[in-house]
Amino acid sequence: MKTSEVDILIVPGWQDSGPDHWQSRWERNLRTARRVIQQDWDNPDVETWGDRMAKFASGATQPVVVVAHSVGVAAVALAADKLKRNRVIGAFLVAPADLDHADFWPDTGGKRWPPEKGTRGFETMPERRLPFPSHVVVANNDLYCSYARAEHFAGKWGATLSDAGESGHINIESGHGPWPEGLLQFGQFLKKLG
Repeated sequence: MKTSEVDILIVPGWQDSGPDHWQSRWERNLRTARRVIQQDWDNPDVETWGDRMAKFASGATQPVVVVAHSVGVAAVALAADKLKRNRVIGAFLVAPADLDHADFWPDTGGKRWPPEKGTRGFETMPERRLPFPSHVVVANNDLYCSYARAEHFAGKWGATLSDAGESGHINIESGHGPWPEGLLQFGQFLKKLG
């Protein structure tokens, strides 16, 4: 498959992805890409986020491939059944944030996980097989999820895995505004879907 043959659902994580983040760039540059806009980026609720993703997917005109980052990866895994019912055929999961070890996450703009209002449903990482093909990309020096944990999750989810080297959390802070290597990997993932 090509990017023109799927609707690409961009799923940012906690606090959204800024305008220079690779997800925002993909949204602007890939004609079929749309971002899931959450009502509250700072206080995620698993049911609300899952319903919002499913609503966006249900409005698609083509098969849907999800592109998630950080806490967005957990959101996709937690809402996988809802997404499968709404034409999602695959998930490209980048730099998962390990909810089980959030105490070790670095400070994010003066904010710590969990937020003051809490994170309903985001207390632990899901570990069941995803109902669609998926691929996990993770760096071996990501402060939000160790490579070993990402490898564990990929195994549980039935996902393939690739090592992004010393790329941090694959975000603006780690120098990933443009992320051409990621776009190449995404293209390879799409080819495997069809």
